[in-house]
Amino acid sequence: MLPTKPLATFVALGVSAVILIAGGASVEPKQKEFTASQKRWWSLQPIAAPAPPIVKNKTWVANDIDAFTLARMEAKGIKPNPRADKATLLRRVSLDLTGLPPTPDEVQSFLSDNSPQAWAKVVDRLLASPHYGERWARHWLDLARYSDSEGFKSDETRPNIWRYRDYVIRAFNEDKPYDRFIKEQIAGDELYPNDPQALIATGFNRHFPDESNARNIMQRRQELLLDITDVVGSTFMGLTVGCAKCHDHKFDPILQKDYYRLQAFFANTRIEDQLPLASLEARKQYETRQTAWEAQTADIRGEMHKLAEPALKSMWKDGFDKFPPEIQDSITTTAEKRTPIQWHMYYKARPQVEFTDDDAAKKLKGEAAKKYGVLKRELAKFDSIKPKPIPVAQAMIDNASDAPKTYVLGVSNYAVPLYEVEPGFLSILDPAPAKIIKPEGSTSSGRRSALANWLADAKNPLTSRVMANRVWHYHFGRGLSASPSDFGTMGERPTHPELLDYLATSLTANGWSLKHLHRQILLSNTYQQSSGYNAESAAADPDNKLVWRFNRRRLEGETVRDAILSVSGGLNTKMYGPGVFPPLPPGVITRGGWKAAEDTSEADRRSVYVFVRRNTRYPMFETYDMPDTHESCARRNNTVTAGQALELLNNELVLGWARGLAKRVQNDSGMTPSAQVEKAYRLVYSRAPKAEETQSAVAFLNRHDKITGSRETSLVDLCHMLLNSNEFLYLN
Repeated sequence: MLPTKPLATFVALGVSAVILIAGGASVEPKQKEFTASQKRWWSLQPIAAPAPPIVKNKTWVANDIDAFTLARMEAKGIKPNPRADKATLLRRVSLDLTGLPPTPDEVQSFLSDNSPQAWAKVVDRLLASPHYGERWARHWLDLARYSDSEGFKSDETRPNIWRYRDYVIRAFNEDKPYDRFIKEQIAGDELYPNDPQALIATGFNRHFPDESNARNIMQRRQELLLDITDVVGSTFMGLTVGCAKCHDHKFDPILQKDYYRLQAFFANTRIEDQLPLASLEARKQYETRQTAWEAQTADIRGEMHKLAEPALKSMWKDGFDKFPPEIQDSITTTAEKRTPIQWHMYYKARPQVEFTDDDAAKKLKGEAAKKYGVLKRELAKFDSIKPKPIPVAQAMIDNASDAPKTYVLGVSNYAVPLYEVEPGFLSILDPAPAKIIKPEGSTSSGRRSALANWLADAKNPLTSRVMANRVWHYHFGRGLSASPSDFGTMGERPTHPELLDYLATSLTANGWSLKHLHRQILLSNTYQQSSGYNAESAAADPDNKLVWRFNRRRLEGETVRDAILSVSGGLNTKMYGPGVFPPLPPGVITRGGWKAAEDTSEADRRSVYVFVRRNTRYPMFETYDMPDTHESCARRNNTVTAGQALELLNNELVLGWARGLAKRVQNDSGMTPSAQVEKAYRLVYSRAPKAEETQSAVAFLNRHDKITGSRETSLVDLCHMLLNSNEFLYLN
């Protein structure tokens, strides 16, 4: 249905037309009828707890998961692979849960433990490790399109967004119930206003790429709302709702109206990059000290302001004049007369017209600049009484209790409103408008709380299925549904739908505990199978959809780096804090800056703490298929390229880590060449070398000694080779 005014009229009138004329938009068209097949679509059906099937080979079943997988194998005449050897299993689960290989002591301890609970003890130890959160946070950060910078041309740093990354790590380590995890990220400020971690969690919707100096702020606002709606839909619901922004979804039962009903939950949100995290008492103490400092420095600051004032006015005018008239009106309209949409425009425009005296001082010259510098030094003498800044988070909060109206848009164009919609869910599940309850004593609208509670409801047919499938995907390299963020008709149907429902109900029945779900999966014989090839099984199931073996797969770039640092003895296990900057290869140019850490140990921290600059991905990670952080990533590509081999062969950092590994091998004096080879293999591969491997490696060392004249150099080359091998780079 077309708007009541022609599109050309809206385009000619611009943003003002939307604000002033939107009330004349068309009426809502008649509700579309869903087909019988759409109503029966598997991912939209209520989740039931299925009973495990009866299988012939009951001795293979360690838990219910095995019954579901074995039943499908037996129906195809396939036998599961035998259990992997203990050393392989330990390396697999260590890299899987923590992203780090096991130490030789951990390997020996497991090999020596012949008790029936040996494997369960390993799983429990790893789930309790702080490294578990660092490993599994990386998966979630891919979904959240986490980045430490804005993107676009300037790619400015987001100085406090790292707190969200740390929040995710803590949440996984604490086994925060997944329903609470959802609620905090969607509406933590509304539901848990006194919990600093919940406030930080709202940064989930702050990770959109943003052109912060855009002048068409209505368009900028709409682009951010589109991004948020798309990511929330794919991450929590596993649906490509973004396909419905311009028209009813071509394949799935998602109406265009549904897209904007979902978007309406976020229509009132705005960026808040200075959200205080201190308690009320701490804030009062800060204000008291700040007031005292301001009183004692009033004269100095007054003189500084006088010097800066001409430049401030010029900067304000320059920023103000670049805005279109309707944005200028939003800035100059008095607070009591601003409409909800004008308040949004005001907050988005304010950073481009408001500047500090120090900002303006950069434009001062001559005597004025000299005098300002003198005054600033005088002001610094009062630093001892100035309170330390309160920690702040970069978050998304509601602008006010009254939200701007939301319209279904023609071709997702903010200047073409078709008809108004209220916040709501998918019509095929719940066609009525959402019930919104404004929080008492809050300036928030309560909209996001309604969405958070709906998403986190155990009766929601999508949420628990989607997350259970994601956990399976990261453990096996392929989900039960191989399209983790698309449970629609263009995605892949689950190979084991009953097992998926079993895992989903298990997740909710056990307090939404992800660690409980991990444990179930890891203790199954399905997970513990070897990755060996069986021609008969492969003939019946070439893609291993029935999980008759464990899929061998290459490690991600971050895990490759962490594993090398770990075995070389150089890994700094310090947790949390701002992103770190490892050295970049010569010739890499970054927009936004990349200052390599002066403290080399800081640069050797885990990869999850490496600064993520949108327009300059860390080269090693990019080579190993790090996703583009402009978008949510549900499954990484897993390529094999020449560049990956060259990265490890020619990178000076990798060569330095190989030297560190060689030093670890040589640390014990008096070792024979065979003993050195064995120690290197145990560190790198978590196993002893075979006789022929020892013989070959010793021959290499002896041959290389004649070329290099140095056993130390020869040993470095051997260690470098081991780090470049498939056995080290692949999860077996």
